Amino acid sequence: MNASYHKYMLEFKRPSGTSRGIMTEKETWFIVLEENGKRGIGECGILRGLSADDRDDYEEKLKWTCENIHLGESVLWQELLEFPSIQFGIEMAFLSLKSENPYVLFPSEFTNNSKSIEINGLVWMGEPAFMKQQIEEKLADGFSCIKLKIGAIDFQKELDLLAFIRSHFSAEEIEIRVDANGAFSVTEALDKLNQLNKFQLHSIEQPIKSGNPKAMAELCKITPFPIALDEELIGIFSFENKEKLLQEIQPQYIILKPSFIGGFKGTQEWITLAEKYNIGWWITSALESNIGLNAIAQWTFTLNSKMPQGLGTGALYTNNFDCPLKVSQGKLWYTSESWSEDIFWKVQRDKGAE
Repeated sequence: MNASYHKYMLEFKRPSGTSRGIMTEKETWFIVLEENGKRGIGECGILRGLSADDRDDYEEKLKWTCENIHLGESVLWQELLEFPSIQFGIEMAFLSLKSENPYVLFPSEFTNNSKSIEINGLVWMGEPAFMKQQIEEKLADGFSCIKLKIGAIDFQKELDLLAFIRSHFSAEEIEIRVDANGAFSVTEALDKLNQLNKFQLHSIEQPIKSGNPKAMAELCKITPFPIALDEELIGIFSFENKEKLLQEIQPQYIILKPSFIGGFKGTQEWITLAEKYNIGWWITSALESNIGLNAIAQWTFTLNSKMPQGLGTGALYTNNFDCPLKVSQGKLWYTSESWSEDIFWKVQRDKGAE
């Protein structure tokens, strides 16, 4: 078996804002496996400044992984414990290599275009007029669940945007999730949650910064509406430490990004623990290309969750890969359209190839 790794820079169609700043491009890496005339591909979806494996030796570890591909998926997954995005890339690449179709990793009613996955419509941070425009577009597109990123503009303007939605749609008609990305201070968080509560929100992701479990645990006890942990899960590698975190904080929900938490296996560990402690969960993509999103979506369908999932379509980028994933009426479908035939060539031609 031959393995190689390749860097690929995804370019945003429009600068995209989060509470951590504005992004114009997003780095990702691919692992390509070749054996007996077959090829497989996996995406290592690192997000600089947020991923636990945003380290100086990241590329060195990718090189080591490809040189030691003979160790096999299970051994490599364990050896890569502190590199969750590479764990995920390896899982994906081996599944792709073994599959009849390198892009159909989990054959199902989703991949044969007979069933879909309900998803939330993501509204990016920006000027109020831009956010209002996005909200109107999502509602017109048939989404019944909207997710707004908050914390980057004036809080009162964000409250006004929520009021705008609620003036047109009740909580029964439109579910609203908000994601603060840790933007609230510990001292102001409860007050802001109380102000947000009048809009009958489904949940808020990561109201305060991760790494302060005692404050988050207290907030989860007294919050007027559900809190979901997101960044809090990043960098928690062992099953024992995952359980300890959930026992201490006792959140209402956890948000699971396979690229950040060890791929399918790492995510399944969190799901097992969440269900043990009666904590809700849903799956979210993390700005991967359509290759990574495809794998996450197919796997998510097999979990049979009834909640809207956070699966973007990759429409953010100018140089993404054409794929069968399409959104219609707030649902993600795997259509009968074909993948780009040049994906392996497009990935491997990059200067990041080794």
